[in-house]
Amino acid sequence: MTAQADSAVPAGRDVPARRAVAAVDLGATSGRVMIGRLEDGMLRLEPVARFPNGPVAGPDGLHWDFSALYGHILDGLRLALEREPALESVGIDSWAVDYGLIRDGALVAEPFHYRDDRTARGVEAVHAVAPFDELYPRNGLQFLPFNTLYQFAADDRLTGADVALLIPDLVAYLLTGSQGAERTNASTTGLLDVQTGAWDLDLAARLGIPASVLPTVVDPGTRLGDVSGAASTHIGAAPPVIAVGSHDTASAVAAVPLSSPDAAYISCGTWGLVGLELDAPVLSDAARAANFTNEGGVDGRVRFLHNVTGLWLLSETVRAWEEEDGAPVDLPELLDAAAAVTGDVPLFDADDPRLAAPGDMPARIAAVLAEAGSPVPASRSALARTIVESIAQAFADALATAARLTGRELDAVHLVGGGSLNRLLCQATADRSGLPVLAGPVEATALGNVLVQGRAQGWFGPEATLEDLRAVVAASVSLVHYEPRG
Repeated sequence: MTAQADSAVPAGRDVPARRAVAAVDLGATSGRVMIGRLEDGMLRLEPVARFPNGPVAGPDGLHWDFSALYGHILDGLRLALEREPALESVGIDSWAVDYGLIRDGALVAEPFHYRDDRTARGVEAVHAVAPFDELYPRNGLQFLPFNTLYQFAADDRLTGADVALLIPDLVAYLLTGSQGAERTNASTTGLLDVQTGAWDLDLAARLGIPASVLPTVVDPGTRLGDVSGAASTHIGAAPPVIAVGSHDTASAVAAVPLSSPDAAYISCGTWGLVGLELDAPVLSDAARAANFTNEGGVDGRVRFLHNVTGLWLLSETVRAWEEEDGAPVDLPELLDAAAAVTGDVPLFDADDPRLAAPGDMPARIAAVLAEAGSPVPASRSALARTIVESIAQAFADALATAARLTGRELDAVHLVGGGSLNRLLCQATADRSGLPVLAGPVEATALGNVLVQGRAQGWFGPEATLEDLRAVVAASVSLVHYEPRG
């Protein structure tokens, strides 16, 4: 972090000496609570608590253990306040599409997990009324069988509920008693009109979804209320909860220090979300056929992106080797050996559906390669190189498609998230896309969460734009540049 602090804040604005908020960042495999501080114009993150998250099997299907997750959140916030009693607010982001139902003020049951197979009958029920060709111009979303409207169509409990709250909104409700639907996450449900930003009540009525379960849509930066009741007693304070870009990718993109309007981004972890930030959605037949999605971003921006399988392929491969060896694999050593592999590297389709489930990933990749007539790498380092290059090729293909669909001439790619630490992947992405890659920040999601809270608290002045917030990130984080070779 070498940039000068005063470049982070627009000229003429006072810079507070030190401010702090708490970011609750929930993922599909783990969650965490972090303290975000602005000190002399630069952002710092301090991890406070990390806890597991994942699906649990119940008699009626796959659920989240939300009760345990909420308990971890409370414990993490208590620790955050012990370390930083002057915390000004709390913000919550998480994965998309899943929800909890509230009746008479209480959670009806543990929320379903998006991988529960009940969604298949939801897809059938929805498309019998509104085919995908009709849905895309209405909601702008790529087809994913677990989008919320499909889950609603398969949920027999919906008509008996008072309200349905997406996961970050559900946490906020339990903390404050306030009900709402933060806009960036609501845009992933399939029920938000992509043009107006309001609930598509006509579509909901046709699908038998009661309008009463859809809460008021709120924008990032809205103050939702103070932590109260048992939650306040547990954490020992009553800070306000502020709506952030509660879809984790929306928060991550808010923290991408975009170098130009024609720069693309890749938010890379288990998945790689490859896209552009636009001012308006792209709803063409070509965009629908390419399975690109138009999701809400902070400040009304549109996240025009495509989901690509990311580091899941490598992590599952490493997990299989660790089970085989009974010992951990040294990942940096493996990647260094992979980078040293010479000669032609065989590629496979990173989005092949046969590679989507866990279990013996090396054997399944070998089968996909053999079926295509490609040589199967004989060593672990060579297979790791094939995996990384195949992911990079999928990224490059998505970038080229995004440019074609939008008419943009891309000039750079910002790669954020855990994948930004993978030097081999960053260089391969630059080589295969022909574009410079700027890697970092790693903690983009938490930073975006903190930035939106900080702006709501007046850290950056009353007129701070999204570009001003990104300038703070650029001044706080050193990016690593990768130029395309050859």
